[in-house]
Amino acid sequence: MTTNIQAIRGMNDILPEETEIWQYIENILRQTLRNYGYDEIRLPLLEKTELFKRSIGEATDIVEKEMYTFLDRNGDNLTIRPEGTAGCVRAGIEHGLFYNQLRRLWYMGPFYRYERPQKGRYRQFYQCGAEVFGLSGPDIDAELILLSAHILEQLGLKPYVTLEINSLGSPAARAQYRDVLVHYLTQHQDQLDEDSRNRLTSNPLRILDSKNPTLQTLIHGAPKLADYLDEESREHFMQLCVYLDTLEISYKINPCLVRGLDYYTKTVFEWVTHELGAQGTVCAGGRYDGLVEQLGGHPTPALGFGMGMERVILLVQKIQSHRAPSPLHAYFVTDSEDTFKKALKLSVELRHQLPSLRLIVHCGGGGFKSQLKKADKSGALYALILGEQEQQNHTITLKSLRSEDPQQTIPQNELVHFLKNPLKLPG
Repeated sequence: MTTNIQAIRGMNDILPEETEIWQYIENILRQTLRNYGYDEIRLPLLEKTELFKRSIGEATDIVEKEMYTFLDRNGDNLTIRPEGTAGCVRAGIEHGLFYNQLRRLWYMGPFYRYERPQKGRYRQFYQCGAEVFGLSGPDIDAELILLSAHILEQLGLKPYVTLEINSLGSPAARAQYRDVLVHYLTQHQDQLDEDSRNRLTSNPLRILDSKNPTLQTLIHGAPKLADYLDEESREHFMQLCVYLDTLEISYKINPCLVRGLDYYTKTVFEWVTHELGAQGTVCAGGRYDGLVEQLGGHPTPALGFGMGMERVILLVQKIQSHRAPSPLHAYFVTDSEDTFKKALKLSVELRHQLPSLRLIVHCGGGGFKSQLKKADKSGALYALILGEQEQQNHTITLKSLRSEDPQQTIPQNELVHFLKNPLKLPG
């Protein structure tokens, strides 16, 4: 017996019963980003591996453990994208989008990391990213955070998330702090778990982000990065706080907030929730002023964020558990070849005049009784019955499938008006 082929672990099918909430969230993201002046960019799934090694950093978990990397037939070393910023920067440099220009860009799609799948964290995962190039001040940092706050508000999630912010300072200030942090942690090396001991020489700032409860006392006693910030970064961060206060966006300064990618500088932020257990970050971002130059472009200040779609969806489903999928509005039932052809023609007119109408014309034959059963099973609000008698009289019989309203027959030329009003469809 042939064994069924199943999906790869951590790469999930999104079934028809689930896609509506994806579309609902995607539409809010698209509209809000557009309203803030962001232009969509669509990026390839495959990039040269060197792009991620140079941008993310070879000592990061992503590059060391999580990337899907392979040699193609030409011997080129390629990687399926594990994040979006590096590819966006590569595209901007390649097509001359940044030099002496201001750009607001966004993208949405799947990304890939090989890690242990768990709720809200998969090997194929979806993100929406927003990136800004050409502005260096804290004003754009504040507007980007405002944009993320607006999206979360539009989704009804604002009361369930908290904004955490921090400053990583300049690369020079962070390098100085790194030495101080390593000295402190080395003195307590016996208290570190295996992951933290590995990071001590490669990426020690990530230890501050550890969720291991046994390390929290050690982490909270560590020297604070804020004490080693350069003056410019300190002023930048203070002004950002002033803008957030002006916008009445509540925030918490988290001195242990760092990013897992090497390219971040100055402002970093996260929107976190306690509603999803350990996977509590739904949106994260910050400033990466040196990345464009690092990848071969002209020096260009930049910042952005990524919003994890799966976690946003889990949160929306939890908070809006009452949210029902949009129903099918109508289901055409016919009793002959002639009435079927008339129903097809009427469906064209209905869809033209009511673009948001959700309508099925029954296909596959069968009598009225079996067709009405299928109409009911479809979840449609109304069955539109077109038999020989209706054909002769130029009428349609409407049967409500979700209420006790009496069946009624109306002229075919009044059908658009009838469906438009009770269903509240735009015409």
